[in-house]
Amino acid sequence: MRIALIADTHGHLDPRVADAVRGADVLVHAGDVGDGIEAAMAPLAARIVIVTGNNDPVDAPWPESQVLDLPGGSLVVVHGHQWPAKTRHRKLRDRFPEARAIVCGHSHRRLGDTDQTPWVLNPGAAGRSRAYGGPGWIELIADSDRWQVRTQSFEPPTRRRSR
Repeated sequence: MRIALIADTHGHLDPRVADAVRGADVLVHAGDVGDGIEAAMAPLAARIVIVTGNNDPVDAPWPESQVLDLPGGSLVVVHGHQWPAKTRHRKLRDRFPEARAIVCGHSHRRLGDTDQTPWVLNPGAAGRSRAYGGPGWIELIADSDRWQVRTQSFEPPTRRRSR
């Protein structure tokens, strides 16, 4: 099963990320979504999963967290702003020990902390707001006996210089 993980679009989904995630079995957005992004995601995958982030409206229709039952284990989706940066991974693992992996956003920094279970995966920003290293995403392949992750990022868009 191919799961595409994105976060922190803040109203802009980079078109290169959209093209790369197209056709995923599940497209997961780990919060700070922004206007129009849910509609932009709809044609990209068979199933869309979104959680709310600290920059989404209080009345956003998405839950604060979700648990996906996947082949070989569960994936927890949460934005991550609820825990301080220095202890975030430990606190996520303490809060969701039954998960095989936890996807979170918030920091805008892409990482795959797979040294212990549950893994902590942050796809970084998939938009243009603080997309450190360029916009990107994480692909998770979930089989009943093995999970694999692959990160992908794109060159930051060049800024036009005024003349």
